[in-house]
Amino acid sequence: MAIKTPKEIVKILNEYIIGQDEAKKSVAIALYNRYRRMQLSKQMQHEITPKNLLMAGPTGVGKTEIARRLASIVEAPFVKVEATKFTEVGYVGRDVESMVRDLVGEAVRMEEKDQFARVKPQATKEANKQLVRLLAPGVKREKRGNQMQQMQDMMSMLMGGANPNNQNGDQEEVTDEVRNQRMDVAEKLNKGLLEDREVTIEVEQAPKANPMSDMMGQMGMDMGSMLNDIMPKKKVKRTLSVRDAREVLIQEESRKMVDYDTIYQRAIERSQNNGIIFIDEIDKIIAGNKRNSGEVSREGVQRDILPIVEGSTVNTKYGPVSTDHILFIAAGAFAESKPSDLIPELQGRFPIRVELNALTKDDFVKILKDPQNSLLKQYIALMKADGIKLIFTQEAVDKIAQIAFDVNQGTDNIGARRLSTILEKLLEDVLYEGPDMEMGEITITEAYVEEKLHDIIMNKDLTKFIL
Repeated sequence: MAIKTPKEIVKILNEYIIGQDEAKKSVAIALYNRYRRMQLSKQMQHEITPKNLLMAGPTGVGKTEIARRLASIVEAPFVKVEATKFTEVGYVGRDVESMVRDLVGEAVRMEEKDQFARVKPQATKEANKQLVRLLAPGVKREKRGNQMQQMQDMMSMLMGGANPNNQNGDQEEVTDEVRNQRMDVAEKLNKGLLEDREVTIEVEQAPKANPMSDMMGQMGMDMGSMLNDIMPKKKVKRTLSVRDAREVLIQEESRKMVDYDTIYQRAIERSQNNGIIFIDEIDKIIAGNKRNSGEVSREGVQRDILPIVEGSTVNTKYGPVSTDHILFIAAGAFAESKPSDLIPELQGRFPIRVELNALTKDDFVKILKDPQNSLLKQYIALMKADGIKLIFTQEAVDKIAQIAFDVNQGTDNIGARRLSTILEKLLEDVLYEGPDMEMGEITITEAYVEEKLHDIIMNKDLTKFIL
Protein backbone atom coordinates (compact mmCIF):
# COMPACT_ATOMS: atom_id res chain seq x y z
CA MET A 1 0.00 0.00 0.00
CA ALA A 2 1.09 3.59 -0.60
CA ILE A 3 2.45 4.89 2.72
CA LYS A 4 1.00 8.16 4.04
CA THR A 5 1.10 9.50 7.60
CA PRO A 6 -2.21 10.44 9.27
CA LYS A 7 -1.47 14.16 8.75
CA GLU A 8 -0.70 13.59 5.07
CA ILE A 9 -3.92 11.62 4.64
CA VAL A 10 -5.98 14.40 6.25
CA LYS A 11 -4.24 17.01 4.09
CA ILE A 12 -5.25 15.15 0.92
CA LEU A 13 -8.81 14.62 2.17
CA ASN A 14 -9.05 18.38 2.82
CA GLU A 15 -8.53 19.00 -0.90
CA TYR A 16 -11.81 17.24 -1.69
CA ILE A 17 -13.96 17.30 1.45
CA ILE A 18 -14.98 20.35 3.49
CA GLY A 19 -15.15 20.13 7.27
CA GLN A 20 -15.70 16.86 9.17
CA ASP A 21 -12.25 17.14 10.76
CA GLU A 22 -12.97 14.54 13.45
CA ALA A 23 -14.04 11.94 10.88
CA LYS A 24 -10.98 12.60 8.72
CA LYS A 25 -8.66 12.24 11.70
CA SER A 26 -10.26 8.96 12.78
CA VAL A 27 -10.12 7.32 9.34
CA ALA A 28 -6.54 8.51 8.85
CA ILE A 29 -5.45 6.87 12.12
CA ALA A 30 -7.29 3.64 11.28
CA LEU A 31 -5.62 3.52 7.88
CA TYR A 32 -2.11 4.26 9.12
CA ASN A 33 -2.47 1.55 11.77
CA ARG A 34 -2.46 -0.90 8.88
CA TYR A 35 1.03 0.26 7.93
CA ARG A 36 2.12 0.00 11.56
CA ARG A 37 0.78 -3.55 11.71
CA MET A 38 2.76 -4.62 8.63
CA GLN A 39 6.01 -3.62 10.41
CA LEU A 40 5.43 -6.16 13.20
CA SER A 41 6.21 -9.88 13.43
CA LYS A 42 3.89 -12.31 11.63
CA GLN A 43 2.55 -13.54 14.96
CA MET A 44 1.73 -10.02 16.15
CA GLN A 45 0.24 -9.12 12.74
CA HIS A 46 -2.19 -11.99 13.12
CA GLU A 47 -3.27 -10.81 16.58
CA ILE A 48 -3.95 -7.19 15.63
CA THR A 49 -7.30 -6.75 13.89
CA PRO A 50 -8.49 -3.57 12.13
CA LYS A 51 -10.38 -1.01 14.20
CA ASN A 52 -13.52 -0.72 12.10
CA LEU A 53 -15.37 2.60 11.94
CA LEU A 54 -19.01 3.56 12.28
CA MET A 55 -19.88 6.98 10.85
CA ALA A 56 -23.18 8.58 11.80
CA GLY A 57 -24.50 11.72 10.16
CA PRO A 58 -27.08 13.15 7.75
CA THR A 59 -26.98 12.23 4.09
CA GLY A 60 -24.76 14.30 1.82
CA VAL A 61 -22.20 15.41 4.42
CA GLY A 62 -19.25 13.37 3.09
CA LYS A 63 -19.41 9.86 4.59
CA THR A 64 -19.09 8.01 1.29
CA GLU A 65 -16.63 10.51 -0.16
CA ILE A 66 -14.31 10.19 2.85
CA ALA A 67 -14.21 6.39 2.50
CA ARG A 68 -13.79 6.48 -1.29
CA ARG A 69 -10.99 9.05 -1.19
CA LEU A 70 -9.33 7.13 1.61
CA ALA A 71 -9.04 4.04 -0.56
CA SER A 72 -7.79 6.11 -3.50
CA ILE A 73 -5.03 7.69 -1.40
CA VAL A 74 -3.50 4.33 -0.47
CA GLU A 75 -4.44 2.52 -3.71
CA ALA A 76 -6.54 -0.01 -1.80
CA PRO A 77 -9.33 -2.11 -3.33
CA PHE A 78 -12.62 -0.52 -2.32
CA VAL A 79 -16.29 -1.40 -2.67
CA LYS A 80 -19.38 0.38 -1.47
CA VAL A 81 -22.41 -1.74 -0.60
CA GLU A 82 -25.81 -0.83 0.77
CA ALA A 83 -26.92 -2.88 3.75
CA THR A 84 -30.53 -2.74 2.54
CA LYS A 85 -29.63 -4.72 -0.59
CA PHE A 86 -28.78 -7.81 1.44
CA THR A 87 -31.23 -10.38 2.72
CA GLU A 88 -31.05 -12.90 5.50
CA VAL A 89 -30.03 -16.43 4.51
CA GLY A 90 -33.14 -18.17 3.24
CA TYR A 91 -34.61 -15.04 1.64
CA VAL A 92 -34.37 -14.11 -2.05
CA GLY A 93 -31.67 -11.51 -2.69
CA ARG A 94 -27.92 -10.91 -2.39
CA ASP A 95 -26.09 -12.72 0.38
CA VAL A 96 -23.66 -10.76 2.54
CA GLU A 97 -20.62 -12.70 1.29
CA SER A 98 -21.06 -11.04 -2.11
CA MET A 99 -19.44 -7.88 -0.69
CA VAL A 100 -16.19 -9.81 -0.26
CA ARG A 101 -16.44 -11.30 -3.75
CA ASP A 102 -16.98 -7.79 -5.15
CA LEU A 103 -13.90 -6.58 -3.27
CA VAL A 104 -11.71 -9.34 -4.71
CA GLY A 105 -13.07 -8.61 -8.18
CA GLU A 106 -11.98 -4.98 -7.77
CA ALA A 107 -8.56 -6.11 -6.52
CA VAL A 108 -8.17 -8.33 -9.60
CA ARG A 109 -8.91 -5.36 -11.87
CA MET A 110 -6.32 -3.27 -10.01
CA GLU A 111 -3.66 -6.00 -10.21
CA GLU A 112 -4.42 -6.61 -13.88
CA LYS A 113 -4.01 -2.88 -14.58
CA ASP A 114 -0.65 -2.86 -12.76
CA GLN A 115 0.60 -5.92 -14.65
CA PHE A 116 -0.62 -4.55 -17.99
CA ALA A 117 1.34 -1.35 -17.31
CA ARG A 118 4.47 -3.45 -16.70
CA VAL A 119 4.23 -5.28 -20.03
CA LYS A 120 2.84 -2.39 -22.07
CA PRO A 121 6.10 -1.54 -23.91
CA GLN A 122 6.43 -5.13 -25.20
CA ALA A 123 2.69 -5.42 -25.87
CA THR A 124 2.77 -2.17 -27.85
CA LYS A 125 5.65 -3.50 -29.92
CA GLU A 126 3.70 -6.68 -30.74
CA ALA A 127 0.54 -4.70 -31.50
CA ASN A 128 2.44 -2.51 -33.96
CA LYS A 129 3.81 -5.62 -35.67
CA GLN A 130 0.24 -6.86 -36.14
CA LEU A 131 -0.84 -3.50 -37.53
CA VAL A 132 2.00 -3.57 -40.05
CA ARG A 133 0.91 -7.02 -41.24
CA LEU A 134 -2.72 -5.88 -41.49
CA LEU A 135 -1.88 -2.68 -43.38
CA ALA A 136 0.50 -4.47 -45.73
CA PRO A 137 -0.85 -8.03 -45.99
CA GLY A 138 0.98 -10.83 -47.73
CA VAL A 139 -0.45 -13.15 -50.40
CA LYS A 140 -2.80 -15.79 -48.95
CA ARG A 141 -2.34 -19.28 -50.29
CA GLU A 142 -4.54 -22.24 -49.40
CA LYS A 143 -2.84 -24.65 -47.09
CA ARG A 144 -2.30 -28.09 -48.65
CA GLY A 145 -1.74 -30.41 -45.72
CA ASN A 146 -2.67 -34.08 -45.38
CA GLN A 147 -5.83 -35.09 -43.56
CA MET A 148 -3.92 -36.18 -40.45
CA GLN A 149 -2.25 -32.75 -40.15
CA GLN A 150 -5.60 -31.00 -40.61
CA MET A 151 -7.15 -33.20 -37.87
CA GLN A 152 -4.30 -32.33 -35.50
CA ASP A 153 -4.74 -28.61 -36.19
CA MET A 154 -8.49 -28.90 -35.56
CA MET A 155 -7.94 -30.73 -32.25
CA SER A 156 -5.42 -28.08 -31.20
CA MET A 157 -7.97 -25.34 -31.86
CA LEU A 158 -10.72 -27.21 -29.96
CA MET A 159 -8.44 -27.47 -26.95
CA GLY A 160 -7.94 -23.70 -26.95
CA GLY A 161 -4.64 -23.65 -28.83
CA ALA A 162 -3.83 -21.55 -31.86
CA ASN A 163 -3.73 -22.81 -35.41
CA PRO A 164 -0.01 -23.16 -36.25
CA ASN A 165 -0.49 -21.18 -39.44
CA ASN A 166 -3.68 -19.15 -39.02
CA GLN A 167 -7.32 -19.58 -38.11
CA ASN A 168 -8.47 -19.90 -41.71
CA GLY A 169 -6.10 -22.68 -42.61
CA ASP A 170 -4.26 -20.45 -45.09
CA GLN A 171 -0.57 -19.72 -45.38
CA GLU A 172 0.86 -16.26 -45.93
CA GLU A 173 3.51 -15.70 -48.59
CA VAL A 174 5.68 -12.63 -48.00
CA THR A 175 7.31 -11.37 -51.20
CA ASP A 176 10.10 -8.81 -51.46
CA GLU A 177 7.51 -6.25 -52.52
CA VAL A 178 5.44 -6.95 -49.38
CA ARG A 179 8.56 -6.67 -47.19
CA ASN A 180 9.33 -3.25 -48.66
CA GLN A 181 5.72 -2.16 -48.13
CA ARG A 182 5.85 -3.30 -44.50
CA MET A 183 9.08 -1.40 -43.87
CA ASP A 184 7.44 1.72 -45.26
CA VAL A 185 4.29 1.19 -43.16
CA ALA A 186 6.34 0.55 -40.01
CA GLU A 187 8.22 3.81 -40.52
CA LYS A 188 4.97 5.75 -41.00
CA LEU A 189 3.46 4.08 -37.93
CA ASN A 190 6.42 5.14 -35.80
CA LYS A 191 6.00 8.71 -37.02
CA GLY A 192 2.26 8.67 -36.22
CA LEU A 193 1.22 9.29 -39.83
CA LEU A 194 -1.37 6.48 -40.01
CA GLU A 195 -3.32 7.04 -36.78
CA ASP A 196 -6.62 7.93 -38.51
CA ARG A 197 -6.45 5.23 -41.17
CA GLU A 198 -9.01 2.44 -40.78
CA VAL A 199 -8.03 -1.18 -40.31
CA THR A 200 -10.06 -4.36 -39.73
CA ILE A 201 -8.92 -6.54 -36.86
CA GLU A 202 -10.12 -9.79 -35.32
CA VAL A 203 -10.74 -9.69 -31.58
CA GLU A 204 -12.04 -12.18 -29.06
CA GLN A 205 -15.79 -11.96 -28.62
CA ALA A 206 -16.78 -10.63 -25.21
CA PRO A 207 -18.35 -13.33 -23.02
CA LYS A 208 -22.10 -13.01 -22.55
CA ALA A 209 -23.56 -12.48 -19.09
CA ASN A 210 -24.71 -15.74 -17.56
CA PRO A 211 -26.83 -15.77 -14.37
CA MET A 212 -25.65 -19.32 -13.65
CA SER A 213 -22.04 -18.10 -13.69
CA ASP A 214 -22.87 -15.58 -10.93
CA MET A 215 -24.52 -18.33 -8.91
CA MET A 216 -21.50 -20.60 -9.31
CA GLY A 217 -19.24 -17.68 -8.40
CA GLN A 218 -21.00 -17.47 -5.05
CA MET A 219 -19.90 -21.02 -4.40
CA GLY A 220 -16.31 -20.25 -5.33
CA MET A 221 -16.60 -21.73 -8.82
CA ASP A 222 -16.11 -19.96 -12.13
CA MET A 223 -17.78 -22.10 -14.79
CA GLY A 224 -17.27 -19.40 -17.40
CA SER A 225 -13.50 -19.52 -17.01
CA MET A 226 -13.52 -23.33 -17.07
CA LEU A 227 -15.46 -23.41 -20.32
CA ASN A 228 -13.29 -20.68 -21.85
CA ASP A 229 -10.21 -22.75 -21.16
CA ILE A 230 -11.73 -25.71 -23.05
CA MET A 231 -13.61 -24.12 -25.93
CA PRO A 232 -11.89 -22.24 -28.75
CA LYS A 233 -12.08 -18.46 -28.54
CA LYS A 234 -14.68 -16.92 -30.85
CA LYS A 235 -13.42 -14.07 -32.99
CA VAL A 236 -15.34 -11.08 -34.33
CA LYS A 237 -14.18 -8.52 -36.89
CA ARG A 238 -14.09 -4.83 -36.02
CA THR A 239 -13.12 -1.91 -38.24
CA LEU A 240 -11.34 0.78 -36.24
CA SER A 241 -8.86 3.58 -36.68
CA VAL A 242 -5.24 2.56 -36.27
CA ARG A 243 -5.17 4.54 -33.03
CA ASP A 244 -8.09 2.60 -31.53
CA ALA A 245 -7.07 -0.73 -33.03
CA ARG A 246 -3.66 -0.45 -31.40
CA GLU A 247 -5.24 -0.08 -27.95
CA VAL A 248 -7.42 -3.15 -28.52
CA LEU A 249 -4.43 -5.18 -29.72
CA ILE A 250 -2.31 -3.98 -26.79
CA GLN A 251 -4.96 -5.31 -24.40
CA GLU A 252 -5.02 -8.69 -26.16
CA GLU A 253 -1.23 -8.95 -26.24
CA SER A 254 -1.02 -7.93 -22.57
CA ARG A 255 -3.37 -10.76 -21.59
CA LYS A 256 -0.99 -13.22 -23.25
CA MET A 257 2.04 -11.84 -21.43
CA VAL A 258 0.79 -11.77 -17.83
CA ASP A 259 0.36 -14.69 -15.46
CA TYR A 260 -3.24 -14.68 -14.25
CA ASP A 261 -2.58 -17.18 -11.47
CA THR A 262 -0.14 -14.66 -10.00
CA ILE A 263 -2.63 -11.82 -10.53
CA TYR A 264 -5.34 -13.73 -8.68
CA GLN A 265 -3.03 -14.61 -5.79
CA ARG A 266 -1.82 -11.02 -5.44
CA ALA A 267 -5.40 -9.75 -5.64
CA ILE A 268 -6.42 -12.03 -2.78
CA GLU A 269 -3.48 -10.81 -0.68
CA ARG A 270 -4.28 -7.21 -1.58
CA SER A 271 -7.91 -7.68 -0.54
CA GLN A 272 -7.02 -9.40 2.72
CA ASN A 273 -4.41 -6.87 3.84
CA ASN A 274 -5.53 -3.57 2.29
CA GLY A 275 -9.19 -4.01 1.26
CA ILE A 276 -11.84 -1.52 2.41
CA ILE A 277 -15.55 -2.34 2.44
CA PHE A 278 -17.94 0.57 2.98
CA ILE A 279 -21.35 -0.57 4.27
CA ASP A 280 -23.81 2.26 3.79
CA GLU A 281 -27.32 2.60 5.26
CA ILE A 282 -26.50 0.23 8.10
CA ASP A 283 -29.13 2.04 10.19
CA LYS A 284 -31.79 0.76 7.78
CA ILE A 285 -31.31 -2.84 8.96
CA ILE A 286 -32.17 -2.03 12.56
CA ALA A 287 -35.46 -3.62 13.61
CA GLY A 288 -38.01 -1.31 15.22
CA ASN A 289 -40.05 -1.86 18.37
CA LYS A 290 -42.89 -3.50 16.44
CA ARG A 291 -41.29 -6.53 14.93
CA ASN A 292 -42.91 -7.83 11.78
CA SER A 293 -41.41 -10.45 9.49
CA GLY A 294 -39.51 -7.84 7.46
CA GLU A 295 -37.91 -6.31 10.52
CA VAL A 296 -36.90 -9.71 11.86
CA SER A 297 -35.21 -10.24 8.50
CA ARG A 298 -33.31 -6.98 8.94
CA GLU A 299 -31.88 -8.19 12.24
CA GLY A 300 -31.04 -11.43 10.48
CA VAL A 301 -28.94 -9.42 7.98
CA GLN A 302 -27.01 -7.96 10.91
CA ARG A 303 -26.31 -11.48 12.18
CA ASP A 304 -25.19 -12.56 8.71
CA ILE A 305 -22.84 -9.55 8.43
CA LEU A 306 -21.35 -10.27 11.87
CA PRO A 307 -19.10 -13.24 10.94
CA ILE A 308 -17.81 -11.38 7.87
CA VAL A 309 -16.78 -8.42 10.05
CA GLU A 310 -15.50 -10.65 12.87
CA GLY A 311 -13.28 -12.57 10.48
CA SER A 312 -14.12 -15.58 8.37
CA THR A 313 -13.16 -17.22 5.09
CA VAL A 314 -15.24 -16.57 2.00
CA ASN A 315 -14.98 -18.71 -1.13
CA THR A 316 -14.62 -16.71 -4.34
CA LYS A 317 -13.95 -17.78 -7.92
CA TYR A 318 -10.35 -16.62 -7.42
CA GLY A 319 -9.82 -18.63 -4.24
CA PRO A 320 -10.66 -18.46 -0.51
CA VAL A 321 -10.38 -15.00 1.09
CA SER A 322 -9.93 -14.27 4.78
CA THR A 323 -11.78 -11.20 6.08
CA ASP A 324 -9.73 -11.00 9.30
CA HIS A 325 -7.87 -7.82 8.30
CA ILE A 326 -10.24 -6.16 5.85
CA LEU A 327 -11.20 -2.68 7.07
CA PHE A 328 -14.96 -2.20 7.37
CA ILE A 329 -16.46 1.28 7.47
CA ALA A 330 -20.18 1.39 8.23
CA ALA A 331 -22.31 4.50 7.88
CA GLY A 332 -25.86 5.67 8.35
CA ALA A 333 -27.97 8.74 9.04
CA PHE A 334 -29.41 7.21 12.25
CA ALA A 335 -32.30 9.69 12.06
CA GLU A 336 -34.79 7.27 13.60
CA SER A 337 -32.37 5.04 15.49
CA LYS A 338 -28.97 5.13 17.13
CA PRO A 339 -25.83 2.96 16.87
CA SER A 340 -26.69 1.27 20.18
CA ASP A 341 -29.80 -0.18 18.48
CA LEU A 342 -27.58 -2.50 16.44
CA ILE A 343 -27.22 -5.99 17.84
CA PRO A 344 -24.59 -5.90 20.63
CA GLU A 345 -22.17 -8.26 18.85
CA LEU A 346 -22.09 -6.02 15.75
CA GLN A 347 -21.68 -2.86 17.83
CA GLY A 348 -18.52 -4.33 19.35
CA ARG A 349 -17.01 -4.83 15.91
CA PHE A 350 -17.13 -1.09 15.14
CA PRO A 351 -15.18 0.39 18.07
CA ILE A 352 -14.41 3.75 16.42
CA ARG A 353 -17.52 5.96 16.37
CA VAL A 354 -17.54 9.22 14.44
CA GLU A 355 -20.38 11.71 14.22
CA LEU A 356 -20.47 13.90 11.11
CA ASN A 357 -22.05 17.31 11.43
CA ALA A 358 -24.83 18.82 9.32
CA LEU A 359 -23.50 21.37 6.83
CA THR A 360 -23.72 25.09 7.56
CA LYS A 361 -24.01 27.98 5.09
CA ASP A 362 -20.25 28.61 5.39
CA ASP A 363 -19.63 24.93 4.60
CA PHE A 364 -21.71 25.28 1.43
CA VAL A 365 -19.68 28.32 0.35
CA LYS A 366 -16.44 26.35 0.78
CA ILE A 367 -17.88 23.27 -0.98
CA LEU A 368 -18.81 25.44 -3.97
CA LYS A 369 -15.37 26.99 -4.31
CA ASP A 370 -12.53 25.20 -2.53
CA PRO A 371 -12.28 21.48 -3.46
CA GLN A 372 -10.31 20.50 -6.56
CA ASN A 373 -13.47 19.04 -8.09
CA SER A 374 -15.87 21.70 -6.80
CA LEU A 375 -19.19 22.17 -8.57
CA LEU A 376 -18.40 25.71 -9.70
CA LYS A 377 -15.11 24.57 -11.25
CA GLN A 378 -16.98 21.81 -13.06
CA TYR A 379 -19.55 24.18 -14.57
CA ILE A 380 -16.84 26.70 -15.50
CA ALA A 381 -14.97 23.92 -17.33
CA LEU A 382 -18.14 22.78 -19.11
CA MET A 383 -18.90 26.27 -20.41
CA LYS A 384 -15.27 26.76 -21.44
CA ALA A 385 -15.85 23.91 -23.92
CA ASP A 386 -18.26 26.31 -25.72
CA GLY A 387 -15.71 29.11 -25.61
CA ILE A 388 -17.56 30.95 -22.83
CA LYS A 389 -15.95 32.23 -19.65
CA LEU A 390 -18.37 31.66 -16.76
CA ILE A 391 -17.87 33.86 -13.69
CA PHE A 392 -19.59 33.70 -10.29
CA THR A 393 -19.47 36.77 -8.05
CA GLN A 394 -18.84 36.20 -4.35
CA GLU A 395 -22.30 37.59 -3.58
CA ALA A 396 -23.85 35.05 -5.95
CA VAL A 397 -21.93 32.21 -4.29
CA ASP A 398 -23.09 33.37 -0.84
CA LYS A 399 -26.68 33.52 -2.08
CA ILE A 400 -26.54 30.02 -3.56
CA ALA A 401 -25.11 28.68 -0.29
CA GLN A 402 -27.81 30.42 1.75
CA ILE A 403 -30.56 28.99 -0.48
CA ALA A 404 -29.11 25.48 -0.17
CA PHE A 405 -28.97 25.79 3.62
CA ASP A 406 -32.53 27.18 3.86
CA VAL A 407 -34.04 24.54 1.57
CA ASN A 408 -32.31 21.77 3.55
CA GLN A 409 -33.75 23.19 6.74
CA GLY A 410 -37.25 23.55 5.31
CA THR A 411 -37.43 20.19 3.52
CA ASP A 412 -35.42 16.97 3.68
CA ASN A 413 -31.79 17.61 4.54
CA ILE A 414 -29.80 16.03 1.71
CA GLY A 415 -26.57 17.85 2.49
CA ALA A 416 -24.23 18.94 -0.29
CA ARG A 417 -26.35 17.16 -2.89
CA ARG A 418 -28.75 20.11 -2.62
CA LEU A 419 -26.17 22.29 -4.37
CA SER A 420 -26.35 20.14 -7.51
CA THR A 421 -30.11 20.52 -7.86
CA ILE A 422 -29.95 24.29 -7.24
CA LEU A 423 -27.11 24.88 -9.71
CA GLU A 424 -28.79 22.83 -12.41
CA LYS A 425 -31.94 24.94 -12.10
CA LEU A 426 -29.97 28.18 -11.83
CA LEU A 427 -27.82 27.52 -14.92
CA GLU A 428 -30.32 25.72 -17.16
CA ASP A 429 -30.72 28.74 -19.51
CA VAL A 430 -26.98 29.30 -19.70
CA LEU A 431 -26.32 25.62 -20.44
CA TYR A 432 -29.10 25.56 -23.06
CA GLU A 433 -28.13 28.77 -24.84
CA GLY A 434 -24.37 28.36 -24.41
CA PRO A 435 -23.51 26.68 -27.73
CA ASP A 436 -25.31 29.47 -29.68
CA MET A 437 -24.02 32.40 -27.68
CA GLU A 438 -21.48 34.73 -29.24
CA MET A 439 -20.51 36.58 -26.05
CA GLY A 440 -17.25 35.41 -24.52
CA GLU A 441 -18.12 36.01 -20.88
CA ILE A 442 -21.14 35.40 -18.61
CA THR A 443 -21.28 36.64 -15.02
CA ILE A 444 -23.65 35.07 -12.50
CA THR A 445 -24.63 37.79 -10.01
CA GLU A 446 -26.69 37.78 -6.84
CA ALA A 447 -29.47 39.55 -8.75
CA TYR A 448 -29.52 36.77 -11.35
CA VAL A 449 -29.75 34.11 -8.63
CA GLU A 450 -32.64 36.00 -7.02
CA GLU A 451 -34.45 36.41 -10.32
CA LYS A 452 -34.02 32.80 -11.40
CA LEU A 453 -34.89 31.09 -8.12
CA HIS A 454 -37.15 33.58 -6.30
CA ASP A 455 -40.51 32.11 -7.39
CA ILE A 456 -39.41 28.55 -6.68
CA ILE A 457 -38.11 29.41 -3.21
CA MET A 458 -41.26 31.32 -2.28
CA ASN A 459 -43.55 28.50 -3.40
CA LYS A 460 -42.98 25.67 -0.90
CA ASP A 461 -44.65 23.09 -3.14
CA LEU A 462 -42.38 24.02 -6.03
CA THR A 463 -39.38 23.94 -3.73
CA LYS A 464 -40.10 20.36 -2.70
CA PHE A 465 -40.64 19.34 -6.32
CA ILE A 466 -37.83 21.20 -8.11
CA LEU A 467 -35.11 21.78 -5.51
